Amino acid sequence: MDNSSEVVSFVLAAYGDIGPLKYLYFSLMLSWYLSICVANTVLIVVIYVDRRLHEPMYILLCNLFLNEISGSTSLYPLMLSQMFSDNHEVSLPWCFLQMSYLYVCASVEFCSLTAMAYDRYIAICYPLQYNVMMSTERVFIMILLTWTYSFSNFIVSFSFIFSLKFCRHKLDKVFCDHRLLVKLACSVSVHNNISDIVFGFGTMVIPFFLILVSYMKILAVCLNTSKENRQKAVTTCMPQIVSVSNLFVGCIFHFVDSRIETARVPDKVRIILSVYLLVCQPMITPFMYGFNLPKIKNASKRLLFDWK
Repeated sequence: MDNSSEVVSFVLAAYGDIGPLKYLYFSLMLSWYLSICVANTVLIVVIYVDRRLHEPMYILLCNLFLNEISGSTSLYPLMLSQMFSDNHEVSLPWCFLQMSYLYVCASVEFCSLTAMAYDRYIAICYPLQYNVMMSTERVFIMILLTWTYSFSNFIVSFSFIFSLKFCRHKLDKVFCDHRLLVKLACSVSVHNNISDIVFGFGTMVIPFFLILVSYMKILAVCLNTSKENRQKAVTTCMPQIVSVSNLFVGCIFHFVDSRIETARVPDKVRIILSVYLLVCQPMITPFMYGFNLPKIKNASKRLLFDWK
């Protein structure tokens, strides 16, 4: 136990020795990170500037775009700095901070999509009551609850990890992951082993159930309406369906990489699977909504080409 107090940093061993390729990887990751920030920021500005987009769905989208920037910022700056590091060390506080924000942003992502599914449910199933049930005040309360719930879920599930003593310091990943951190602890309790299950239930299972209920009710209404209304409903709901599907694919990759022995899988493949969600989702979101929703597409054209 005395030796555990000497562990003041972790080594992100998955980076390894990438040699001259570090310049190529750095350029690609920096370009991708800047693209994520620019794409999501542009859409936030478009929605903020165009008053015709000051509607519940687009306000919820702003929250989603902001979360994509936040989640990416918790990964890419540290990743970029590690590419030029010789020892790939990260201090305990920074490791805990990155882990905390990554998990909170993941929870916010699911909760935001849940709120958006509820918004579409009200818009399609109760169109006459929509303005009352989805007032601006209620939308901002939903956003506040999204972040409050995500922080609370993380604290309840993972607060124990900040008091753990660590006997090992090698993390076989490119970012700080809760499951791997627990494996480095000197002692592991039952609570440590089930904490990620509790967090996963609150982060994925509950939101997915609520999203599923919302879309089942939407489907029931669409089956009894005209073809034109069905196409309109599909157009507005398809981006959310794609986002939710991609989230679950990424979560499966993360689960497999963190909990199942993958020694036979090539290191590069394991790294790609571990960061798939953090790399793809922040860019899928703006492209799906920015290029598929006509109002945002037209507002973007007005902002970029008719600003004079």
